[in-house]
Formats: sequence, structure tokens, C-alpha cells
Amino acid sequence: MNASATNPPVSPASATVRFFALVPCAGNGSRAGTTGPKQYERVAGQPMVWHTLSAFAAVQRIVRTMVVVAPGDGFFDRNPSTSALVVPCGGGTRAESVANGLRELRRAGATDADWVLVHDAARCLITPELVDRLIDACVDDEVGGLLAYPLPDTLKEAQDGRVRATIGREDKWLAQTPQMFRLGMLRQALEHAGDIATDEAGAIEALGLRPLLVPAGAQNFKVTYPDDFAMAEAVLRSRR
Repeated sequence: MNASATNPPVSPASATVRFFALVPCAGNGSRAGTTGPKQYERVAGQPMVWHTLSAFAAVQRIVRTMVVVAPGDGFFDRNPSTSALVVPCGGGTRAESVANGLRELRRAGATDADWVLVHDAARCLITPELVDRLIDACVDDEVGGLLAYPLPDTLKEAQDGRVRATIGREDKWLAQTPQMFRLGMLRQALEHAGDIATDEAGAIEALGLRPLLVPAGAQNFKVTYPDDFAMAEAVLRSRR
């Protein structure tokens, strides 16, 4: 569903700090063991992506949320119950989907000076409070940053199925989302890094910049493997 007909372009407001959310939703979730895209699997009674979008809808500072889906994806046509702008411009990689989404945000009225919070559709345990924490931490930062979680476990490097080395965890963090950067800076970073960037912060780092790490929690994990669905279900039901 392309919602441009029902969502008029946002008028530029250069004097105002604005925040947009961009949710890549074009992956097929091959590691999740589902028959279709994992972001549409039901968790705690709703498609996973609904929980994600509901959290952003509750953040008043977010001007608009855009969802990037694969061409031909009919999920939102069949389930038209979101205020987000849905665009079928997903690419073959996450980086391509995000780059395409940034172009669509520009067409919708966003400027290079606006902040964009990129968030995984399958990271459905995000809360409005965590989104606000990221915005508060990064709004005055020259680079931007990301939610992250200090690595709690001992980290092993493997070779042929055996431990080759133990890696110190003192300065290791698990990258999460949202990841928040200026639209123009992120667009430049993705053009520079190409598809090698597995997240937005990595593309920013390739420019020689150092994103801010904003502490989050273990519950903001990405549903990736079959066992993750049960954990997400338990967390969501406990919040009720």
C-alpha cells in the first residue's frame, strides 16, 4: 500500500529539528524458519511488525514513520491498519532498502538536516521510552548514535567448530536499533560504504566518524531464530 495519497508531504521547516522513522521491512527472514517473511508472523496476537510500528506511533516527536517493503508485498494492502507511509522500494540488501527509503523520505518532504531513526521491523520489543532515550541522547550530537547493549557473555572465536581464542568483552557492545543519524549524512555514508554495511552505524564509521552508544536493554533483541519467537511472545504478554 502506497499511502502517499492519504499522507500529504511534510512541509520543510528548516528552523525546526524533526525526526523521522524508517523501518526496513523487505527481508525474507530465512533464518527464522517461517514459511513467509518473519516480520508478518503473529506474536502475542498480532503480526510482529504491528508491535514495532505501535511503539513508534506512540513517540510524539516522530513526524512520520515510513515502512520499506519489497515490490509486490501485499501485506499492508490486506491489512491497512497503520498510519505509516508504506513504500514498495525494498532492495536486495538492508543497505539498499534503507538508501531507497531515504530517497522516498526526501520525496515526502524530509530534508538532509532532519534526523532519521532506522529500526528493524523484527525488533518488535522496542518501546517508546527507548526511542525517546535515543533521541534525547543524540539530538545535540554532531554524529548521531544507536541503541546498544554491553556484551554480557564471554565471547569465543571459532575455527573448525572449536574455540580458537577467547575475546575480551570489556569494550564490546551488541548493536541494536533504532540507529539515529542526519538524513544527509546517512545517505552519503551508505553511498560510500555500499552493501558491505550491515547496519547504519557501520556506514557512518566508514566515513571516519564515531557514533554515540546509547545503553538499552537485553529485551530489545531482534527476532532472528525460531526460539526467539517464544521469548518475544513472553515479553510482550508480560507487559500487558
